[in-house]
Amino acid sequence: MTTFSPPSSPTAERQLSKAQARRKVLAEIDNAPFTQFHVRTVLTAGAGFFTDAYDIFAINLCAYMIGLVYGADGQLTRSQELGLKIATPVGNLVGQLVFGWLADKWGRKKIYGIELLIMMVATFGQTMAGRGPGVNVFGVLILIGIGGDYPLSAVITSEFAATRFRGRMMIGVFAMQGFGNITASVVALIVTAAFKDSVLDKPDYRSVDYVWRIVIGIGMVPGLFAIWSRMTIPESPRFTMDVERNLDQASSDADFVKFGKFDVIEDRVPRRVEVPKASRRDFIAHFSKWPNLAPLIGCAWSWFALDFAFYGLGLNPSLIFHAIGFGNSKAENLNQRAFDNMYNTAVGSIILSIAGLIPGYWFTFAFIDSWGRKPIQFMGFTVLTAIFIVMGFGYTKITTSNQASFAFLYALANFFQNFGPNSTTFVLPGELFPTRYRSTAHGISAASGKLGAVLAQVLLLYAKDIGGPNKSVDHILEILALFMMTGIFSTALIPETKGRSLESLSGEVEDQDAIGMFDQGPPQSLREQFTSLFKRRPRAPPSSDGWEGLGSTGPNHF
Repeated sequence: MTTFSPPSSPTAERQLSKAQARRKVLAEIDNAPFTQFHVRTVLTAGAGFFTDAYDIFAINLCAYMIGLVYGADGQLTRSQELGLKIATPVGNLVGQLVFGWLADKWGRKKIYGIELLIMMVATFGQTMAGRGPGVNVFGVLILIGIGGDYPLSAVITSEFAATRFRGRMMIGVFAMQGFGNITASVVALIVTAAFKDSVLDKPDYRSVDYVWRIVIGIGMVPGLFAIWSRMTIPESPRFTMDVERNLDQASSDADFVKFGKFDVIEDRVPRRVEVPKASRRDFIAHFSKWPNLAPLIGCAWSWFALDFAFYGLGLNPSLIFHAIGFGNSKAENLNQRAFDNMYNTAVGSIILSIAGLIPGYWFTFAFIDSWGRKPIQFMGFTVLTAIFIVMGFGYTKITTSNQASFAFLYALANFFQNFGPNSTTFVLPGELFPTRYRSTAHGISAASGKLGAVLAQVLLLYAKDIGGPNKSVDHILEILALFMMTGIFSTALIPETKGRSLESLSGEVEDQDAIGMFDQGPPQSLREQFTSLFKRRPRAPPSSDGWEGLGSTGPNHF
């Protein structure tokens, strides 16, 4: 396989047609060797996802503390608890839709960093808020910013990544969630331990008020490292070329992948690329065609089913914590009970993160560019269906005779959640759609997941107590198994994206199969996958027409 590289002379450059020049820019990105820029892209986007996960998990960890401080009799009412729980997916949903649309309208670079700035300002406001309503308002703003990070980070990473390791780059970003989760738990544990004497001595829980504010406030620190980097990366060459239609600037932006720098071209009239222009009419026309609509439905429902199940699974974490020895405290002293519950929640969360969440991300990282996205998602939904069937139909027997087995199944579900649809539902919408709607479609898919989360919280929080406290948890788990089964069928609507260019997947390069420029097979073994990230491929000798070619790394596999 031979791909285009820069022409041998300025004359050859001028003679290029716009279509050829566009294909050349895309080929430079899709066939680029692994460079420091790719590392920077993953770290920049990953720092935001680390902050996202930290903030979400810190808010969940601190919900009990906020209840102690502001709740009647030291706890939240059922309505307050529901409001706090649905605030997370509702805020995320708004951010995903709004920022996803804005990134397609105004550009990735103009928006990237704004959502992180909103998170940081709102986090500061929440830590300074004097009363409960202020805590809620700033909390929703944090979650809107977090939601906006999903489509932006996914699309920017996919549009800058080379085809053969695009999946690993996107998972490298998404996997930072696991580290954000465990960091929030570790920070909560350290701060709780540091305030132990004060919490035990003061009956009005004044020290607890300091604890939750410090835990949440520390979430601003990683965001500081990401803001500058996000503001200084170039616009995605694909957006510049296919939405702004500025071919010359896109070519300059693509140099950032190879050389780590780019120039802003302002002194000449840019060459315009003839590509479809985004509009409401074009959006409807594009997605009214079944081949274009089916992947969007597949991505959206897969994310909906996943989040419905896993937000539903989180309705009764006390059972899991009790099974691993960190359940609710039975201490008679109220202050001792408060401290024990804060401590146990932090430690239990650390154990569950290590047992299932974090390993699942990195198994996906290892196999996503060799197995492909669809096999991993199929496998995940299938295994999760079986696990939930066992947990649901065997709930009474397992929880009464051997709660450790139930905790093991819970950890196993978390593992196959991340070595499965939780990871692939993030990756696929960032690859399947045309540049002019890629961020919007990712936002729609992600927001569908959060809609599922809202419904799970509203419908299942009360349903689990039908017949008495936690008396219907077994039936809830059976319902979750059904949703996992629907994910198997929605995955069938999604095409495989492994080894294919973004333009091939979205139909933006109609003749790419004949040219053979973009699609390429991934390395076959895990060792080849790893070493290919750090080894430059040899250049083929110049051809007779003055172009240089990059040699193929191996046979194509589709």
